[in-house]
Amino acid sequence: MISIGTPLLWSLFAAFVLVALLVDFFALRRQGAHKVSMREAALWSLVWVAVSFAFCGWLWWYLGGAQGNEVADAKALEFATGYLVEKALAVDNIFVFLMLFTYFSVPAEFQKRVLMSGILGALVLRAVMILIGAWLIARFDWILYLFGAFLLFTGIKMWWAAGQEPDLESNPALRWMRRHLKIAPEYDGEKFFTVVGGVRMATPLAVVILLIGIVDIVFAVDSIPAIFAITTDPFIVLTSNVFAILGLRAMYFLLAGMHERFHLLSYGLAIVLAFIGIKMLLLDVYKIPVAWSLAFTVVTLAVTMVLSLRIAPKGTPGGAYPFRARAVHEGERHPR
Repeated sequence: MISIGTPLLWSLFAAFVLVALLVDFFALRRQGAHKVSMREAALWSLVWVAVSFAFCGWLWWYLGGAQGNEVADAKALEFATGYLVEKALAVDNIFVFLMLFTYFSVPAEFQKRVLMSGILGALVLRAVMILIGAWLIARFDWILYLFGAFLLFTGIKMWWAAGQEPDLESNPALRWMRRHLKIAPEYDGEKFFTVVGGVRMATPLAVVILLIGIVDIVFAVDSIPAIFAITTDPFIVLTSNVFAILGLRAMYFLLAGMHERFHLLSYGLAIVLAFIGIKMLLLDVYKIPVAWSLAFTVVTLAVTMVLSLRIAPKGTPGGAYPFRARAVHEGERHPR
């Protein structure tokens, strides 16, 4: 499989990610547990987006000198498209994170640490799955058709599920945890384990982190094939994924208060996934240009966001998010 990734590029990228995580980790420790304001979330979101496109610009400049403008233009466009697709799909992660935090009544000041742990797990998981995906494609090129069929099916399934109430009570992972783990009834600061009545128990915070890890796996199964529809270059696939994930925490706090305004966004994501699946299935018939994929994704997401602001959610004041309204009225419960 042809890749622009040289030892130098891989080393520089790995060093950047390590530095970014260390800065984030030490900033988290220094700030301590606190509620993230909208201003702080917006600032960090802008920083991560700016850093991502700065990397894209640097990559374009570097490749232009090393391999020519044609390669530089193609790879920069692939990175930008892959980054946007992964960023868009991450919105669905955010809505699920919000559901988990609401259901388990996670205090606002603890959410930042939970998301940090989830991001670390997602980075490792994505790297492993991308390497496996690249290896499979290099040896079995027909697997791209399986990816395409899976994405088309996922898009259709997401369309029908959009707006429906998530049923966390019947979640198999949560039911398994309740049967096999002793779970404390209350939080104990930011601890993952505590002692209640002389018995060591997992705190609700530990349960939430485990569920977020499972969510990462589920969404990675969707997003990894999607990025391989844009490019099969492992370097572009991994870098665009990682940059999208690094800004996930700030984007969560930015969008958490606006999720009801964008109640139609899931339909847009479903259309994008179905489009990418069709693109992969048509590889031998017609290769849709990367620029068209970028334009289609941008227009689809923009249209669904505008329509969300113009069309009121159906049903109750909770609209497309009745689980949130129910939690407020009935009282949010901790697992026992």
